[in-house]
Amino acid sequence: MSTHLSWQAKEATVGELAERAGVATSALRFYEREGLIQSRRTSGNQRRYSRDTLRRVAFIRASQRLGIPLAAIRSALALLPDNRTPTREDWARVSECWREDLNQRIRLMTQLRDHLTECIGCGCLSLSHCALANPHDKLGEEGPGARSLARPCCDAGDA
Repeated sequence: MSTHLSWQAKEATVGELAERAGVATSALRFYEREGLIQSRRTSGNQRRYSRDTLRRVAFIRASQRLGIPLAAIRSALALLPDNRTPTREDWARVSECWREDLNQRIRLMTQLRDHLTECIGCGCLSLSHCALANPHDKLGEEGPGARSLARPCCDAGDA
């Protein structure tokens, strides 16, 4: 049975929200444990979600697809009001948090796209010579020793 009729209510069950959001009920329980969404409990200890939780779940899923860590998603969601449904302006303020991070990711992905063929073609991926893994030998300038490759491989000014 479809839950579309019951979705007109002010609250949704975990199953209704999961169907509407296109996620598993376990994902909703995980999001709640991580402090990303909230529910209230009925007298029978069943979860009930307010209708605006659907937008929060959509925001979480979109953010995860962009590779944004859960801690950053949690911080952004904390900017939303708890006492009312977020407005378009509220969501605009939250989405602004991602603008610079997304611009940096776009620059890095563009660099990867532009240099990937030559790096695969030469096969070096050497920290001393690879333009993709170590542009302009930035790591060499920092002296000897191990370097973290988890950080972005270029500064904003290098793009």
